Amino acid sequence: MNKIFFLAVAVAFTACSTQPMPTKIAPNDVNIQYVGRVVASSDSVVFTYPGTSVFLHFTGSSLSLMQKPNSGYYMVEIDGGEAKKVASNGDSLLVVADSLGANAHTARIMYVVEGYELKPAIYSYILAADQKLIEPLPLPERKILFIGNSITCGYGVEDSIPENHFTYDTENHYYTYAALTASRLNAQHHAIARSGIGIYRNYGDKREGSVENMPYKFKQTLFDNPNYEWKMSDYEPNIICINLGTNDTSLDNYDIDAFRSSYVAFVEQLRTYYPESKILLLCGSMLNGKALEDVVQSLDAVVAECAAKGDSAIYRFDFTPQDGSLGYGSDYHPSLAQQRKMADELTPYISELMCWK
Repeated sequence: MNKIFFLAVAVAFTACSTQPMPTKIAPNDVNIQYVGRVVASSDSVVFTYPGTSVFLHFTGSSLSLMQKPNSGYYMVEIDGGEAKKVASNGDSLLVVADSLGANAHTARIMYVVEGYELKPAIYSYILAADQKLIEPLPLPERKILFIGNSITCGYGVEDSIPENHFTYDTENHYYTYAALTASRLNAQHHAIARSGIGIYRNYGDKREGSVENMPYKFKQTLFDNPNYEWKMSDYEPNIICINLGTNDTSLDNYDIDAFRSSYVAFVEQLRTYYPESKILLLCGSMLNGKALEDVVQSLDAVVAECAAKGDSAIYRFDFTPQDGSLGYGSDYHPSLAQQRKMADELTPYISELMCWK
């Protein structure tokens, strides 16, 4: 009996060993396109910002990621079809598409939550046996840079109970005004966004301001890691949209003059990186009352001050303040319907401003 058993195992092993192996693709393969701030090598690609996207053009019936378990959530579009949400669970192998036809396919994989705590990483891309990446399709020529806070991240957008607090399950950048606007305008977009961050003061911080605010963090490739400085020339946006101020004025404990002067300094900092970009200052939909009035007046003053210094490519746009008629996401953040309304408002404005018909 033992001899028969061992013989059966040997035969099974031999049969299995003859099966074609899946194709493993290194994360820095020349045919992989990344849109967003990433650190890529032959061993891994790491990123922290929501909206970071991977574009692949491949043959075969399936696509998987060998990745760090529990990295958060992705939205996956295959062949331009409807996006599906894929959760990174406790397994290293994450299947993002299967049962496809044998022809060529395109995939867009967007990371849709904030990764500064989860520290996501992709170690390789796995295709079906004997399949390959092929030459990538051209990305849109138009480029937008969104700089923002939780509204731009998509905090709570998949929730409908405002008393609920933050969870990764209900955050989804794919459904934000930023991602929707870029998609409608057929533009690439980078989102440099973090919940609670401000121009001079992060949420609930002291009135004098925060050290690790957006201007401090902006030069980093990864939000939580100062060892990698982003090369600004790697992504030169046609337009930069800044949606900050909600956290600066949080809890009615702010210095509006410090906010305004810090905003001017940040715009001037951006201008040194992007001399040809138009810069659009947005007033977010969560502001109301005196804070809304103060931010609107301050942003108008920033535009005027920059114009007086010779920079006339600074513009202003205000979202309609939310009033609950479209519901709320968690912690009273914009609902999915509110985010869509924001995109409905912003898209035609940018289209006209940039002559993007």
